[in-house]
Amino acid sequence: MTLIYPNLVPQDNLRLPDALTIQYGPAPLLARFVLEGDKAARAQGLRLRLRTDFEELVYLNKEHASRGSWFRLVNMFNPELSGISAENAYWLSGENEAGEIVASWAGRVFYWPETSLAEEACAMFYGRDEGQPCIVTAPAATNISGVVLCGGSTWVRPDLRGQRLSQLLPRIGRAYALARWPVDWGIGYVSRVLIEKGVATGYGYRNFSYSVFYPGSPWGELEVVLANNSVGECYDDLATFLANELSPAAHVDSQARSGSTIFEVSVTKTSSDGVFQGSSSLS
Repeated sequence: MTLIYPNLVPQDNLRLPDALTIQYGPAPLLARFVLEGDKAARAQGLRLRLRTDFEELVYLNKEHASRGSWFRLVNMFNPELSGISAENAYWLSGENEAGEIVASWAGRVFYWPETSLAEEACAMFYGRDEGQPCIVTAPAATNISGVVLCGGSTWVRPDLRGQRLSQLLPRIGRAYALARWPVDWGIGYVSRVLIEKGVATGYGYRNFSYSVFYPGSPWGELEVVLANNSVGECYDDLATFLANELSPAAHVDSQARSGSTIFEVSVTKTSSDGVFQGSSSLS
């Protein structure tokens, strides 16, 4: 039986700032990050909304996967294949002026008070543990327990890539979860190539543990790397990103930078490649 940590469930499809109720964590940091992140998205013509209608996310994924701009959603975010619900998950939609969803990110919160990712990696990825092959060699997996936020389903429509949304959306989604649940860990899966290129840190993770294998999966012979932050590292990353990228001074500075900065190059190269739970390749 999957445990759910008690929490307040907001109304579906609210504007993200309206859905935020801070019950845990440093309130000034989390409130300011969500507000400034929402402003940054609006400056790019996007309205962020908090969603719990996962059937809509599945539909959105299928539509764009058929066009080749997204990979098949992992089962953990599919309500037909997992125990996902409004009590343990949510997703962000970024909508343009025409009301089209052009970006997304999803978070699933697992409550593992007496177990860990090392034991739960199969059920987490596939939605249910039905004996699918899963090999965990990542040392950090044995420490990932308690209240665990797994982020994924990051997608940005191709015409909007290169505008830092793949770095902004995961952090906004993470800030929301840190306010709603007493999160112990933030995790995601990334491919080796993103770490080798120095790109994976752009998503806000500090630690990478090798590896988790899903032989014969519907997405191929997978080896993914466990990206992970303790809750303290999550707060530190948000504070740093807020100061360096979302503050008024940082915004002015970014206007003066060329498109060849590390920040922009990272997003341009990875908007649709190489990230599993943490971005758009599998999730």
